[in-house]
Amino acid sequence: MATNYYLGIDVSKGYADFIILNQEKQVVEDNFQLDDTFEGHNQLFKFLTDFFANYSEAKIFAAVESTGGYENNWFNTLHKSQYKMNVSVARVNPFGVNHSSKASLSRIITDKESAKHIAEYLINYPEKIDYQHEDYFATARRQWSLIKMFTKQRTQLLNQLESLLYIANPEILSYCRDGVRLWTLKMLEKYPTAKTIARAHPDSLSKIPYLSKKRAVLIIENAKRSVASATDETIRETIIALVKQIISLKKIIAKQLNLLETNVNLPDEVKLLKTFNGIGTYSAVGLMIEIISIERFAASKKLASFFGLHPVFKVSGDGKHGFKMSKKGRKEPRVILFNVTRYSIGHNPFIKEIYARHLKKGMPKLAAMGAIMHKILRIVYGMLKNNKPFDANIDRANRDKFKEIKPSSKLSNVRRMQKHDNNAPISGRQNKKRKENELLPK
Repeated sequence: MATNYYLGIDVSKGYADFIILNQEKQVVEDNFQLDDTFEGHNQLFKFLTDFFANYSEAKIFAAVESTGGYENNWFNTLHKSQYKMNVSVARVNPFGVNHSSKASLSRIITDKESAKHIAEYLINYPEKIDYQHEDYFATARRQWSLIKMFTKQRTQLLNQLESLLYIANPEILSYCRDGVRLWTLKMLEKYPTAKTIARAHPDSLSKIPYLSKKRAVLIIENAKRSVASATDETIRETIIALVKQIISLKKIIAKQLNLLETNVNLPDEVKLLKTFNGIGTYSAVGLMIEIISIERFAASKKLASFFGLHPVFKVSGDGKHGFKMSKKGRKEPRVILFNVTRYSIGHNPFIKEIYARHLKKGMPKLAAMGAIMHKILRIVYGMLKNNKPFDANIDRANRDKFKEIKPSSKLSNVRRMQKHDNNAPISGRQNKKRKENELLPK
């Protein structure tokens, strides 16, 4: 029978710390450090070979924290090693490891201790670990990460452009409230400031695709009355350079998305998610990279908790308060779902209907969007769990079925071990609640 050992790896930029514990959390191999180089990875492979020579019945469970990519090389080395050695490797959530270390009342934070905390997390919470024996999303993940990087760069440039337009061409910002269109970028590439637009002719301006002559006349009239404070050559050249970079990135992103769509062997789950109006290839791949396998989650509530979308509140004294989204766990999947929600509210009639219903009840817009995010995630869970494309009728039927179930009373006698005592020094609200509890059928 194999004996289990736990390899904790704390990854830093350029190196990592390692430690091995046994099932009783005793140190079997004390902390050692290796560089993230060819020699360092060879040394790790040699160490594991020697370890299995000394412990022939050993089974090693190894883990690295998800640290934005620094862990990938070590993860890949261990992933390859599993075909020759009895090793299982996983990525773990830093949030969970952090709270596990706090529960142990550890006061010292060093790379050595961090590696130990990761190994202890594997021992304490085996049900939360997903050991990967084959990464079906490796190619898609690389392509998706590249698109994400380019998209982030484009957003940064767009933010810089907006700040410059505010002082050089503020009237144009009214056309950018729902995003900067390609016609706007093409116009700014040729006429970057209000001063240059004011001198343009409507016929020249309207030659830009999707820019009508009527709009061109209006833009020129507004530019002539502009309150722009920056008109110098430097600001003009800076805006042109930014616009060219944004247009270039826009083309690169479109090309990479096409490669993701056509050249990457996407799993069937991605195609299934795309049947929901609001989830495109990029979003579907991003969601599946996080979910990996729907079998990991026993219920939609578990998936919502994994995404940090579950509500949290405080029950104390007289009632419940502090209702909000937990936002625990990784931020990236919530960003994907937020963008899916924004698009769906505008283009998916089914989601638009639910969103309008929330607003009608008086729910603030952001809170309503949070509720829609949770709703879409439950839809995603149902699609993947039942291997069925999105069908609004199924969801409506489920809602009608839920309405037929009589809600149980919120009042309960479970926690009471004595009858209501009028002499108890409690608040008026608590007194009322206890009297109502007394009237409940026993």
